[in-house]
Amino acid sequence: MSQIDPGQVLIARHPIFDSQQRVIAYELNYHRDTNLDDMLGTDPDASSSSEMILSTYTSICDQGEVKRVPAFLPLPLEMVVGGSMPHLPTKQVVVQLSVPHQPGPEYLQAVTQLIRDGYRVALEIHGYDKALEPLLKLAQIAKLDVSLLSLDELRAQARVLMAQKVTLLAGHISTVEQLEQCVDAGFKLFEGSFLSRPKVVKGRRVSANQVALMQLIQELQKPNTKPEVLEDMIIRDPVLTYKLLRIVNSAAYSLVRKVESIAEAVVLLGIDQVRKWATLIAMTNQQDKPEELSRTLLIRGRMCELIAEGEKRPNAASYFMAGMMSGLHVMLDVDQATMLEQVPLGDDIKNAIATHEGPIGEVLHQAIAYESGDWEQLPADFNITLFESAYRKSLHWAKEAMQAMHEE
Repeated sequence: MSQIDPGQVLIARHPIFDSQQRVIAYELNYHRDTNLDDMLGTDPDASSSSEMILSTYTSICDQGEVKRVPAFLPLPLEMVVGGSMPHLPTKQVVVQLSVPHQPGPEYLQAVTQLIRDGYRVALEIHGYDKALEPLLKLAQIAKLDVSLLSLDELRAQARVLMAQKVTLLAGHISTVEQLEQCVDAGFKLFEGSFLSRPKVVKGRRVSANQVALMQLIQELQKPNTKPEVLEDMIIRDPVLTYKLLRIVNSAAYSLVRKVESIAEAVVLLGIDQVRKWATLIAMTNQQDKPEELSRTLLIRGRMCELIAEGEKRPNAASYFMAGMMSGLHVMLDVDQATMLEQVPLGDDIKNAIATHEGPIGEVLHQAIAYESGDWEQLPADFNITLFESAYRKSLHWAKEAMQAMHEE
């Protein structure tokens, strides 16, 4: 891991869901060596740093509507108790404190002060303990690492914590089955990597319509493909045709006249833009999947592409494709090997997705490490400024892309 300048901001956001798998907040994870005072700004009258960060990392397009969701911000106890905590918008921030098994009086002091100042507080706890009761009476949310609990322990912890009248947040959920257990146990909020694990349906095949979309995407990767060939493939799918024309004529492009044919759209936008939108439409065509999954893959694809461009790598569009397609198996409810076997993708992209091999696989691996906040997985010489900029720009691009998808 490279030596990071204390003023260098490294932030990744992790979604927090309700029981319907809708995003209700993001937990912001930042590099442990990041200077929080510099990051958030300590002057109450100069809150531009914190406002910029919150706006960038908590603005999303949800069902076509652009909105802000709260940020769960893990803060060290010393910052709260020591009075160095910056002034933050109380409606946009939930202060998250990690609590040891036997908290000292300073924890009660900190939570009491935060509540007085108008903040909502989430306590990260290891499990119920009578010593926690004064804190639980003040806090709004208790976050529990459910990956460490058996099903019986999960139910027992939920039962005793719910008696304290706090909202339960299940952290580190890794499978959809575990999510369902937490819902049944009484948890109301959920966080973890479960979205990246498909609920595999044995023997399931990729549908003919999905294969047709993948064939189109494969054709779009050819540098010498013709607009007429693409139009012939696109118009076979009325939904794809409608959505693509709607996007081209949306505010995202501000064209002086309406585009009426797909071939005209291809000429006006260029292959790269049509490739992106066709891929996006293919990914978001799964109505039963949480919107956050599409959002994550959009961000990942765009981040891979921006890193490739920043490092002057050839064919940056293939990096976009690998990032987007790296989670396609979750969309299709099949295991990754089955997806790669059935879907027409180039070998370089397939290898990148399956084993992170080759130049594309290298960037894909690094982008996933960054978005997960696994900073130690990044190489010692990685370009911090490029990665941070690429991630931030990808968040913005994904929001605008999903907004354009819903514009009439």
